[in-house]
Amino acid sequence: MDESVVGISQYLTSAPGLGGRIKASAEDFVVDEVSMDLPLSEAGRYTAARIRTRNWETNRLVRELARHLHISRKRIAFAGTKDRRAVTTQLIQFDGVPELLEGLRLKDVEVLETFRTDTQLEIGDLLGNRFHVVVREMPRTREEIEAGTEAVARDLRIAGGFPNFFGIQRFGSVRPITHVVGRHLVRGEIREAVMAYVAHPIEGEDPESFAVREDLEATGDYGAALRGFPKEWGFEKAILNRLATDPDDFAGALQQLPLNLLILFVHGYQSYLFNRILSERMREGIPIHEPVEGDVVLASRPDGRPDREREIPVDGGNLEKVAAQCKAGKAFVSGVLFGSESEFAAGRPGEFEKRVVGSEGLRREDFVIPAIPRLSSKGTRRELLARVRDLAWEAGDGTLDLRFSLTPGCYGTSLLREFLKVPVA
Repeated sequence: MDESVVGISQYLTSAPGLGGRIKASAEDFVVDEVSMDLPLSEAGRYTAARIRTRNWETNRLVRELARHLHISRKRIAFAGTKDRRAVTTQLIQFDGVPELLEGLRLKDVEVLETFRTDTQLEIGDLLGNRFHVVVREMPRTREEIEAGTEAVARDLRIAGGFPNFFGIQRFGSVRPITHVVGRHLVRGEIREAVMAYVAHPIEGEDPESFAVREDLEATGDYGAALRGFPKEWGFEKAILNRLATDPDDFAGALQQLPLNLLILFVHGYQSYLFNRILSERMREGIPIHEPVEGDVVLASRPDGRPDREREIPVDGGNLEKVAAQCKAGKAFVSGVLFGSESEFAAGRPGEFEKRVVGSEGLRREDFVIPAIPRLSSKGTRRELLARVRDLAWEAGDGTLDLRFSLTPGCYGTSLLREFLKVPVA
């Protein structure tokens, strides 16, 4: 897949790519969530469950858990979404007692532990993720893989991390349309947003999927699509069921989707803009690991994560001091995640941000969405450089075994692409 579709176009490291394939099987991509400690309470209102899954997308998992537990999906919470084609361990929480999980039978879903708490889990309530990834089908000898990996790792050590791109899976690995739906939403094009989600066939989909979406795009026959779409397309069918009853209620049809999924559409568009801003800065040769005048830097929390509430504008008077903080890992150069209350950086960094946002014809008020107010987004800033911890590897003939840890919101695939120099999802 062409990464430019989601705004990615640059590499930080200069070593030649090693090539190869990730996720040849789910077991080749293992992600373990590093959760925050939730205080235990014997009679707590909520049950937290650490769950291991194989080949499960988080929203689908929540939907199936709600169905099996006979509770509303609104009573189920999680700290972060995970890759679908992977083996993942994460904390899931629901409003109810642990006994509701007794008899749970979902293929490739294992409950590892449960405990009760009175603290509600929120999106972002995690410290990071640990990755164990095996890359296969690398057209290199063991010695070449070892040397190439060390060369990339050296560049990453010098920079202090890798470009913090939102990975392709943020937008949909097979159908990268999350940002397309989001673009329509912020433009007030609700019908187009719905059709981008349920129709809009993409080259690379399996032929059956392509055909049914193409038919819907051509005919607009929601009833026929409802009958023809596969049973497992629960979200698409929920939308079509509403449209088959009321063909003009596009806002109501969209709201058949879980709120967190709807929010991801708008955030997906913001992510696409961020990727373009980061790519533009790198293309122009402006560093992402150290500030220049005009930058906005985020102070670091005690646990090493960026504090998005502590923004530091950089000028000639504090540039040297802030640069030292960034080099020491105590601050992050940032880029805008554009929304209704966003402020651009100054100087050249601000030029990149304004250029990308302007190319889309956007205004701040576009991110106030009257048709579905809960999707409105104020915007924030995001670190341009993602730091990697505990990086270790072992090379084989045609394979590379990698282990590393990342802070929340950073994509393992965005690190892997620096080693492989091929699109990864």
